Amino acid sequence: MRVAPMRYAGTSVVLLLLFGIATGLRGQKPEIAPAPRPQLEATLGDGTVELSGLWKFNIGDDMSWASQDFDDSSWGTIDLTPPAGSSNPELGSSGYIPGWTANGYPKHTGFAWYRLRVNVQSSHGRLAIKMPNQVDDAYQLYVNGQLLGELGRFGERKATAYSTLPRAFRLPRELRNGPITIAVRTWMDSASIFLAPDAGGMHEPPVLGHAGVIGTLIQLDWDDTAHVVGSGFLEMLILLLAWMVAVSLLSMDRTEPSYLWLSLVCAVTILENGVVLIVSFVPWIALTAGIVLQFVIISPIRIGLWVIFWGYWFRIGRMQWIHRTVWGLVALTMIGTAMISAPIYGEHVPVHAAVYLTPILLALRLCFGVLLCAITVQGIRKQKAEGWLALSAVLLVAIALFQSQLRLFHIKTAFSLLGFAVGLGTISTIFSLFLITVMLVRRFLHTQRIREQWKAEIEQARQIQHVLIPEQLPKIPGLAIESEYRPAREVGGDFFQILPVREDGSVLIVVGDVTGKGLQAGMLVALIVGAIRTAVQYDSDPLVLMNSLNDRLWGRGRASATCLILQICTDGHVTLANAGHLPPYRNGVEIEMGGSLPIGVVPGAEFFVSHFTLAPGDTLMLMSDGVAEAQDEQKQLFGFERIEKMLQRSISAAELASAAQDFGQEDDILVLRIQRLQTPGNVPDQKVVLAAT
Repeated sequence: MRVAPMRYAGTSVVLLLLFGIATGLRGQKPEIAPAPRPQLEATLGDGTVELSGLWKFNIGDDMSWASQDFDDSSWGTIDLTPPAGSSNPELGSSGYIPGWTANGYPKHTGFAWYRLRVNVQSSHGRLAIKMPNQVDDAYQLYVNGQLLGELGRFGERKATAYSTLPRAFRLPRELRNGPITIAVRTWMDSASIFLAPDAGGMHEPPVLGHAGVIGTLIQLDWDDTAHVVGSGFLEMLILLLAWMVAVSLLSMDRTEPSYLWLSLVCAVTILENGVVLIVSFVPWIALTAGIVLQFVIISPIRIGLWVIFWGYWFRIGRMQWIHRTVWGLVALTMIGTAMISAPIYGEHVPVHAAVYLTPILLALRLCFGVLLCAITVQGIRKQKAEGWLALSAVLLVAIALFQSQLRLFHIKTAFSLLGFAVGLGTISTIFSLFLITVMLVRRFLHTQRIREQWKAEIEQARQIQHVLIPEQLPKIPGLAIESEYRPAREVGGDFFQILPVREDGSVLIVVGDVTGKGLQAGMLVALIVGAIRTAVQYDSDPLVLMNSLNDRLWGRGRASATCLILQICTDGHVTLANAGHLPPYRNGVEIEMGGSLPIGVVPGAEFFVSHFTLAPGDTLMLMSDGVAEAQDEQKQLFGFERIEKMLQRSISAAELASAAQDFGQEDDILVLRIQRLQTPGNVPDQKVVLAAT
């Protein structure tokens, strides 16, 4: 079989339907009366002679039929003279001869033989036979019973076929004058009659001539092959460029799934085109394997990937439903296509099954088209201008995917450009990838601009947070204070303030944790810290401050925070107000507190208040829930038991924060250690440690 039909033959639905109906109506092979034994007179000068005319023909297989002396008078005949104006229905090439299925053997697959007796007259030079470029599906060439060559791998009962390539075989040197018998043993796969309604055997006559001239004809045939499939190289180049762009964008932005799916589309299409190009020039992939790979496996997957890509491009919701639908259709299409492809079709599935299998496959393709239309319509409604911009690309992709179905409407799908055959699907693919690449780059640049704006805003929030949490803490007589603040992101949601009260020499210590993370949490921290610094100018009572903060946060949507406020007097007396925050530890023992809601949850909430005394040498350890909620790889929590064990010995704030961070930080970590000194006059330098993971 000629190489190019691999690309187009499985798509000819109309021909298949007509063939399926016809095979159901045809009877058995008609009786053909024995014909006189053909003999061709071939007088060669410096040129060639086309071995056209009547050839003896018989179905079946017997190696004695290759013999020069075999009596083939009882065989039927097939005329290998190209009909006037004939052309290949798929490729459009001239000189096409219908195969044996259109010449009295409509249901036959497998082996068949051609024989021709030629009286050769040549004055000089070695002779060669150029075999047809269109043969279904494999052949062996015998001259006077001697095997000269083959295309395919022949076994005892069947052959492995490859797409037909230009081939010529030299005759022995002594065969230059006199009668010779040419025998061609052919084999057709059971699925080939699905690919064309007139399949079977040779579709062109062999050519006999001097070896040099035959070699020139072979070079011309290779040139024709390059012009038939040459546009595939251009398409491969465009696909590679689009794949590189998609992969590059994906490496820079992994949050946009459409980059991934376009790269998969390009990769699968490159594989499909690669199969076509490989079988066009080298016999590496068997014909059956190539058909299965291209039509049964790759083609349905490519259609499914395109539909999913557009779903992500238009940012359609419920993508899980789209995935299930698409891959369900892909699986059904694969099964249906496999049933009308070798090696199943004709062997396990009867030939007439194509009459109902083909409409089913057409309906499945229509489902893909309907799904793509629904995604496009919803995408245009959702994205407005960007959706309309993508519409032209969607239409081009649809043309490329459903090119064969366009023939039902008599739309021309093959063109000639500068001597090269170019399919409508190739043109559509090239232009659609160009438009999609432009849209991808446009979306990427837009996303990058938004991200740069977010980065700038986050940096501003981080700088504000650094201002709110100064590097140097105020020196508080009689107290030694350590702090460790390690936000999980650039902007943290934990906060603390240490504010001296000038009137009575006491100090206010505020720690808390706002809801959320990132920029929104950072802005809420700025609001709370600002409110604290303003309120403390009027009243330093912890409960009054807590009520003031609750009033400021109430009514701001979901803005809330846990908060703990302590007022430590010079004599060690401590007043504590708590709003849902973790209780502090005094000398390693948790201070018992009643429950209370965070600030900002309900107006007029009641908060827990307690009083106790810090003796000289006592320590208070305050922390956020990021310490207890740290998790390791097995999702085990750092937990309060581990905290209590560590606090049994005198540890610093840095040791506790590092232990939780190394265990597996999930949230902001804040640790504040306060110790009342034995000698109030000796106040060490007090520094904030602010670190980001």
